[in-house]
Amino acid sequence: MSTTFPVVLLTAGDPAGIGPEVALAAWARTTAHDTARLRLVADPELVARTLARVPGMPALEIDVIAADDGRASSARRVAVVAAPAPAGPVPVGMASAAGGAAAVAALELAWRTVAAGSAQALVTGPLHKGALHEAGHDVPGHTEWLARACGLPDAAASMMLWLPDAGGNPAAGLGVVHATLHESLRTALDRLSAEGIAAAGRRLAPLLEALLGRPPRLGVAALNPHGGEGGLFGDEEPRLVVPAIAALRQSGIDATGPWPADTLFQRAAAGMFDGVVALYHDQGHIPIKLLGMHRAVNITLGLPLVRTSVAHGTAFDIVGSGRADPASMLAAIDAAVRLANAGWRGASPSVPARYGRNGLR
Repeated sequence: MSTTFPVVLLTAGDPAGIGPEVALAAWARTTAHDTARLRLVADPELVARTLARVPGMPALEIDVIAADDGRASSARRVAVVAAPAPAGPVPVGMASAAGGAAAVAALELAWRTVAAGSAQALVTGPLHKGALHEAGHDVPGHTEWLARACGLPDAAASMMLWLPDAGGNPAAGLGVVHATLHESLRTALDRLSAEGIAAAGRRLAPLLEALLGRPPRLGVAALNPHGGEGGLFGDEEPRLVVPAIAALRQSGIDATGPWPADTLFQRAAAGMFDGVVALYHDQGHIPIKLLGMHRAVNITLGLPLVRTSVAHGTAFDIVGSGRADPASMLAAIDAAVRLANAGWRGASPSVPARYGRNGLR
């Protein structure tokens, strides 16, 4: 394998959850070793315990390597960049301060490796928000932690859910970005603005172009039932959503709407759109997870790095049973490798000029 292939780092998320299991299962199954150099940033003892104790785990050998090691990766040997061991016992299958602290320690090492230029992409396992808070970290999740690590406000980053084409067509799939994210619905509605909706669309368009290899078609969701029924159910459509769509089209983005949310995803699933701009968390999350939760991928937009993640949680209730499904981790690895090989670097000159820097004008 050429050492010019990008380095892609995996983290296992909270060690008390299914993250270590899905990371190792995906390592043995992914074809990404043919086009990238994978590394798992984790406590080597955690890796060994997971391989030994969880039913159905692959027969992997463990190589502990330095973060800047240039060797190829292999489906038979897991290349582990050693993260700090937990300060104390991590109870399996439950939230704890020790689990939250260990997850952040691995994330910080992975982020520093990417920031130093020794890796080109980051794929993260699931965190538990309660464990993060028990460990003293006042962040809702990866997205906001990474924004702050990059010296940016939380609002600089957007979550996109990517659903790869079920048939494996690399030029197809569906991406959903959110104009507001981890906050109460009341707060999200108070914060919603034409500028925020347009910013989300501008972040989404270049990312989808990198994944699909062509300019995407975006559908922008309405906020109110039936798109507001001409003002009978609210004025947010003409006041906020229509100006945002006009701004996106002025930027050269093929965006249409406002589309009533109860039909928009049916149209998108039928191939009418490559991407959807949702206005709040559940408006985007519920449909995409119904369409394909186990193969959905979380991709962070707005940061100067490639970061993808599984779209599921820690699943404490099935830890160690051998029932954890690695499909989302496999899709997250695939998306990260495709973005890295396409030259996507977030805020970089690789973003098509017509979108502006990092998809924002």
